[in-house]
Amino acid sequence: MTAQKGSAFLLKITDGQDPATYQTVAGLRTTQMSINGDAVVVTHKESGGWRDLLSGAGTRSVSVSAAGIFLGSEAENTIRAHALAGTIDDYELSFEDGSKLRGRFLVQRLDYAGDFNGERNYTMQLESSGAVLPA
Repeated sequence: MTAQKGSAFLLKITDGQDPATYQTVAGLRTTQMSINGDAVVVTHKESGGWRDLLSGAGTRSVSVSAAGIFLGSEAENTIRAHALAGTIDDYELSFEDGSKLRGRFLVQRLDYAGDFNGERNYTMQLESSGAVLPA
């Protein structure tokens, strides 16, 4: 196996049309995804002192963090509108090997920063709402 390029790890947002097409959120320099799961412990006397977990139970979620340079793209403006309104929308995570994950996400945090004589940058945190599945 060869290493995959970080630049090919893309965050995309739906255009809101039917059928949906996804627009890349431009200007991202860093994208990170975490898959989280809360275990349901079913340990009992006959577990022999070892913890037993219930497969398929508990709460699963996906968190996405991203940071980049603000370019004022339509996708960035849509994300800002969702952050201000607290609305959930469809997103896609795309990887270099062609695999994709799609799900509904809430913009939990959106930060802007800029230095005098420098570009404006932003960071954001997305949290899944519902299933995140391969596309």
